[in-house]
Amino acid sequence: MNPCHCAPTVELDNGIAIWESNAVMRYLCNIAGEKGEKLYPSDPVKRAQIDLAMDWRQTSYYPCLPAIGYIVFGMDGDTEAAKAKFEELQEKHFKVLMDVFLKDTKFIFSDTPTIADLAVAPTLTLIMARPKFWEAVPQKVKDYRTSVLEHFSHTKEEFGMLEHMCTTCEHESANDGL
Repeated sequence: MNPCHCAPTVELDNGIAIWESNAVMRYLCNIAGEKGEKLYPSDPVKRAQIDLAMDWRQTSYYPCLPAIGYIVFGMDGDTEAAKAKFEELQEKHFKVLMDVFLKDTKFIFSDTPTIADLAVAPTLTLIMARPKFWEAVPQKVKDYRTSVLEHFSHTKEEFGMLEHMCTTCEHESANDGL
């Protein structure tokens, strides 16, 4: 069904498969009509801002996270690589998040959460796998994550599982410092 063997994947009745979390969220909002409009507005400017943030998440920000947080999945725990990626987060990506996407709004380009926030905020949890790194995350970023997860409280079980995995990570490099 999915040649990339990744989740989530949605298989349609006609056998077509849609994968990649951002594509799946966009698709579900598009077929949900008015319900989808709340999370993915049809206004061209708002939608472009959401798409911009989701594309930034996929191509710029998220590639830093595997070196830092994938230790919870049993992956390599190279501390130097994690430090370098965290430095990139600190110097570039957190600044974009705080000074551009959240500049005048509580959520990404919006006063209400959208699928852009669902794409970005939960992934911040992976940094918790390295407690000393998490301590160095700007408070505005932490508060943003908390606001998004609180708004989508019905997903607490799923997001809570990831947070539990990260905060109880026993990988040998989890407690390495910056």
